[in-house]
Amino acid sequence: MDSEPDWVHGTADGDESAEREAGDASGRGGAAAGGDGGAPADGASGGRGWALEPERSGAEAPSDDTTVLLLMDADRDRELLAEALGERYRIRTETDPATLDAEFDCCVLDADAFEGAADAVRSRRERADPAFLPFVLLVSDGARAGATDGAWERVDDVIELPVGRRALLARVSNLVERRKTSLRLRRTVADLRLKERAMDEAPVGITLARAAAGDDNPLVYLNEEFEALTGYGEEVLGTDCRFLQGPATSDETRAEIRAALDEERPVSVDVLNYRANDQKFWNRLSIAPIRDGEGSVTHYVGFQADITERKIRERRLEVMTRVLNHNLRNKMNLISGYADLLRDDPDEETRRRSLDVIAQTAADLTGIAATVRTVDETLSASAADAAVDLREELIELRTRVRDRYPEAEVTLSLPDDDPIEVTVVGLPVAVEEAVENAVKHNDAAAPSVDVRVERRPRERVAVEVEDDGPGIPDHETKVLEAGETSLTHADRLGIWLMYWVVGKAGGKFDIDTDEDGTTVRLEVPTHP
Repeated sequence: MDSEPDWVHGTADGDESAEREAGDASGRGGAAAGGDGGAPADGASGGRGWALEPERSGAEAPSDDTTVLLLMDADRDRELLAEALGERYRIRTETDPATLDAEFDCCVLDADAFEGAADAVRSRRERADPAFLPFVLLVSDGARAGATDGAWERVDDVIELPVGRRALLARVSNLVERRKTSLRLRRTVADLRLKERAMDEAPVGITLARAAAGDDNPLVYLNEEFEALTGYGEEVLGTDCRFLQGPATSDETRAEIRAALDEERPVSVDVLNYRANDQKFWNRLSIAPIRDGEGSVTHYVGFQADITERKIRERRLEVMTRVLNHNLRNKMNLISGYADLLRDDPDEETRRRSLDVIAQTAADLTGIAATVRTVDETLSASAADAAVDLREELIELRTRVRDRYPEAEVTLSLPDDDPIEVTVVGLPVAVEEAVENAVKHNDAAAPSVDVRVERRPRERVAVEVEDDGPGIPDHETKVLEAGETSLTHADRLGIWLMYWVVGKAGGKFDIDTDEDGTTVRLEVPTHP
């Protein structure tokens, strides 16, 4: 620099004039020594001093919105320190240690202030954690050894006086930058934690998979809703999410997902998946690639939502719409045809037969409506609040069937132990439908129906309804595989009712039929 550094030295008893005189003397001494540091002229007095570069011409606004707290007595030394640091930072000057509770980014305090505020400094640092909040202790050259005893546990830097303006700014600036980095890191961590909590608590399943070479994209994250939805937890991390697929998962859907991943583009599909307990469920799956700053795909985020209920409702509506349209059309055509015969003034026999057919057809229409209503009410019912005893339900069912069909022989084979408690909505109705169908479609003089109940592992129960009738034609049992387009006869709505009730509960439904009879199996969890 063109000019020599200024020296300031303050004494405990001196006035401002004495400080200036001491400053001039120390300044000359420092210049004569040829260095930018040195000792105050009266170092033995125990005073404080800063070696400062010349003041800048004109007042300038701080170049940083950082706040530096100067905790020390209001004297000339504090003024010079505030002037030096004020070129860059906002300055707050205080003498009361209680002000450490205020907001600031760095605190500079002298030995006297530290002696009375050591515990407050430690407490303030602990409250700021994990953010870094720097404290700087100023000590005179002669007092350094005693003043710093235990200080390093509470402060981040000890600056020995005198010190040059540049050195002071550099050391404070380093601490302030650490503070800023700490705050940025804390905000980043807080932001990441917020996003993680949002993902953890989201009402849909969320997964994160690492984009890898080949067909496998191993999972690196899954949230609680995914575990609740699928039954799979942290044990599947590191594996590809294809473990949700199974025998009934559409090959076409698999190919659609694979193509989207290969092309690194988003995809949304309705896919039939399997839970950890092998229960099927419809999953609304959405996958999107995550790219880094260079545009390369590093991960895939997946969203899973259980849409089983929606799928069941949609299919139920399609089935019942088709049944109603087909049967109503046929029945109305039949009524219309016989009504035409009546208009032609037929003979008495034709009139009687026509009226009988019209009456029976009207009764059939009423029956169709009742069947549709039963299906809708059963499947629209909310989950059961309390378990029902399947044993009692089946005993009552046997009584009702015997009253309706006195010629039928209905036997029950039940476990000998405690009540068979289940909460499956509509299970008694589905079993009754199976028994009714077994009796109604049996052409024997005394239809025989055997109802068997067995407890199965993993808290499941199986109900089998076996009859000795002529069996169900293959094309009618295949309706469950072919879809609603194959179903046209209203009587077979009962098959769909059983299928839907069991499917809704996450169970298994099977029909075995041949010329010797039919066995319907309904296996469900006792508490879905």
